[in-house]
Amino acid sequence: MKLEGAIFDFDGTLLDSMGVWDTLGSDFLRLRGIAAKPGLDRALAPLTLSQAAEYLKENYPLAEPPEALVRQINELLAGYYRDTLKAKEGVPALLKRMEAHGVRMYLATATDRPLVEAALKRLKLIRYFSGLVTCAEAGAGKDRPDIYRTALSRLKTKRSRTVVFEDALHAVRSARTAGFRVAAVYDESAAPDSGEIRRLADWYLDNINDWKF
Repeated sequence: MKLEGAIFDFDGTLLDSMGVWDTLGSDFLRLRGIAAKPGLDRALAPLTLSQAAEYLKENYPLAEPPEALVRQINELLAGYYRDTLKAKEGVPALLKRMEAHGVRMYLATATDRPLVEAALKRLKLIRYFSGLVTCAEAGAGKDRPDIYRTALSRLKTKRSRTVVFEDALHAVRSARTAGFRVAAVYDESAAPDSGEIRRLADWYLDNINDWKF
């Protein structure tokens, strides 16, 4: 297969950020003096921030409307994306190689656009991408394949020559449902699901720069 396009997840695939997301819900509640119920963070994992805020509003004593909760969560996240989070090992090298091979690249992310753009600019990676689409913009979380279809329509490459790079099981499953070939990228946060991810994915990469052209 001659690779024409690549659709990349951001958190856990390109950015070493899942440590922040893995405990985001419980950390947010803790700062509000509220104890999280067991399993909260795993329940929030496949949701957009808007969906997560609605979930928190429905299940915890929070006075603000969901849109206000989203703003507060983004404020908590902003410092990480703007100042501290790093690219995963091998990411800059892979993006440079893809650019050299003429591969068009797009981002499909559950994270809100300003956070992603802040990190991309700081890490000097933004130039590699034709654009990005968020789950909020696509109208669905990554438990549905809408975002990958949107990214492909903007990328304008052939589906058969476009690969989706993802780290999480629910996202790998959705991309396969949409008919894409998937390269799964190892992240510690998804280690418990690694067996099923390996079964579903077309490729499994311990390091993203292991991708072979």
